Amino acid sequence: MADADLDVVIRQLARQLQTGLMTRAKERRDRFSGLAAKAKSQETGARFKMMAKATMEQATAAARRLQMSADNVADSYARAMRLAASTPVEVKSEKPAKDKPAKDKPAKKVKKAKAAKAKKAK
Repeated sequence: MADADLDVVIRQLARQLQTGLMTRAKERRDRFSGLAAKAKSQETGARFKMMAKATMEQATAAARRLQMSADNVADSYARAMRLAASTPVEVKSEKPAKDKPAKDKPAKKVKKAKAAKAKKAK
């Protein structure tokens, strides 16, 4: 799996999650169906049957949303990788750093000028 593209891995993980989700939903549905069969009144039995049906509907919708989200993420990742692979890379050559000449003389002139202005201001 080290060589696999991540979009394939994303889809596989989503499939595993979806399978687990549906397995648990079927277990719960079967539990509610069993409770409906054991119910003493028709009203209670109908309520458990309704809960079993609602459980499957909700689980199916959740599994569909999970799969759709995983597909969107996998497609987005694959598209980004294709774009990155097709974009040319600019190679910047390293230029040697230029030695800057020392500017001690102009700096001294500026300091002297500031000192003179400060004396005049006093």
